[in-house]
Amino acid sequence: MRHPEERPTQDPFVAFHINQGLVRKYMSSLLIGELSPEQPSFEPTKNKELTDEFRELQATVERMGLMKPNHVFFLMHLLHILLLDVTAWLILWLFGTSFVPFVLCAVLLSTVQAQAGWLQHDLGHLSVFSTSTWNHLVHHFVIGHLKGAPASWWNHLHFQHHAKPNCFCKDPDINMHPFFFALGKILSVELGKQKKKYMPYNHQHKYFFLIGPPALLPAYFQWYIFYFVIKRKKWVDLAWMTSFYVRIFLTYVPLLGLKGSLGLLFLVRFLESNWFVWVTQMNHIPMHIDHDRNVDWFSMQVRATCNVHKSAFNDWFSGHLNFQIEHHLFPRMPRHNYHKVAPLVQSLCAKHGIEYQSKPLLSAFADIVHSLKESGQLWLDAYLHQ
Repeated sequence: MRHPEERPTQDPFVAFHINQGLVRKYMSSLLIGELSPEQPSFEPTKNKELTDEFRELQATVERMGLMKPNHVFFLMHLLHILLLDVTAWLILWLFGTSFVPFVLCAVLLSTVQAQAGWLQHDLGHLSVFSTSTWNHLVHHFVIGHLKGAPASWWNHLHFQHHAKPNCFCKDPDINMHPFFFALGKILSVELGKQKKKYMPYNHQHKYFFLIGPPALLPAYFQWYIFYFVIKRKKWVDLAWMTSFYVRIFLTYVPLLGLKGSLGLLFLVRFLESNWFVWVTQMNHIPMHIDHDRNVDWFSMQVRATCNVHKSAFNDWFSGHLNFQIEHHLFPRMPRHNYHKVAPLVQSLCAKHGIEYQSKPLLSAFADIVHSLKESGQLWLDAYLHQ
């Protein structure tokens, strides 16, 4: 096959890699042949005009310097995380371990975990430093030492999500279909026609509040990440994760005892889980979910994502993932530049008749529940009548 720059695969290739020349060097051993001149080099399911214009936009973005990180921005973000972390401990040390200081400490630590989650996301996408090496090194520190999770696990799952967002069997973020939820209009109807019922999907908008936001981190991720690193023998990741738990217990056991420290950790994971799920799902669950239809990069990313309006709070609260459209189109772009490229993306969407969705934060949260209710009802109608 031809090199990525000569084929439609160029777009994800460019999106994911900083040093593309180095990657091509490793890929050269995979070259099995060249297409003959008379063979079509563009698939009919993809919009060539749109793809060409998006590549022009990519070049414009590079010329504007929007792929260059502001190191002061990320340093200040890291410092505010560390400051909140120390403040949480100081509250217990200064004011004791009664109910109010305990809860305030848990809220601050949950904020630390959520904000460290957004920062590790930046590092995992190689958008903080100009070299992969530094991004990977600091990524281990933030996700491993500050959060107690493995970098390899995040990379394994998250890049699959970006390559094929909301594509069933290819995006691991929608693996809860069909065992827990019926997602998307097309897949829900398909499930109903097949007379499959793993859960009472017509009530999924209700039980989402029980098994979604409060349970994902403390009931699933918390144990699965250890299974992942041990099974795959990721000993470096395990060492970083262990350093997190050593630090937590060395600092909090003297104040709270073992049971109190475990209770604090569980409460933090519970609060963080609610924050994480609502923010990460508001951009995807209400959007188009289907089998992979092999459409072009731009169309696939925009129809699977939506934005939440820009504000200082929304930017901070979501780690700038309120600009999910821009993030998916340019996953290596430093988040502080999303708002600069957004008007260019909107213009390209308008030209090609592609809906560009942006909504208020609370509306985005509500749309998760509304979409689950709608897809659950579609499943029930198909299950009973088709």
